Amino acid sequence: MNRLQAAEQLRKALQMFVTTLSEEQALEVATVYPIWEAGRAYAVGDILSYGTNSVGDPQLYKVVQAHTSQADWTPDATASLYDAFGLDEGGYPVWSQPSGAHDAYNTGDIVNYNGTLYQSLIDGNTWAPDAYPAGWEVYSA
Repeated sequence: MNRLQAAEQLRKALQMFVTTLSEEQALEVATVYPIWEAGRAYAVGDILSYGTNSVGDPQLYKVVQAHTSQADWTPDATASLYDAFGLDEGGYPVWSQPSGAHDAYNTGDIVNYNGTLYQSLIDGNTWAPDAYPAGWEVYSA
């Protein structure tokens, strides 16, 4: 086996492993996620990269609806198929639904929710700002 084949096998192994990471952990190793491509079948929960965020890292997206991608269904233009996570243009985290206490928002955390910045008023906040307004306040930088 030559070095190129070994590197390709390592890349594939890493891509299998990264499917087990939380979104927060995924952001730590964003460069190992596969780049979006047209004509590929995507399953719900797949994570891929497309473009870059404000700090120059790959922008990650989670697939929210199974589909086969098309050239005009890019992740940044098709919110019904992909959910961006990570940082917005201002460097603030994009709100993502926590799956439990381990990734819930805590007092003082600032997130971008549908284009508005919010600051969490409570620890263990797993609600969206519009679902539980008492847990959030609009934040102005």
